[in-house]
Amino acid sequence: MDIKLLFTTFGLVFLAELGDKTQLATFCFSADCDSRISVFFGSAGALVLSSLIAVLFGAAFSRYIPPNYIKLGAGIFFILVGVWTLYSSLRPMGS
Repeated sequence: MDIKLLFTTFGLVFLAELGDKTQLATFCFSADCDSRISVFFGSAGALVLSSLIAVLFGAAFSRYIPPNYIKLGAGIFFILVGVWTLYSSLRPMGS
């Protein structure tokens, strides 16, 4: 196991998840429910499962698509989502 890669991945995912809508949804569930341990295990399980899916698909796609193309595609996708988000937030209400 590559410890440096482990800590790098942990740090990046941890920072990326801070304040995102998944964390806010978990925050709301735990504030609204009495069983906080169920909320914790539910949200932790969902993150683990989505990470497993990402690792499996990343490994499969990298067999056929060079990693730099995958990174480029992900970057373009995030830019398009950002532009769309800005556009929709600046558009007048009711349009």
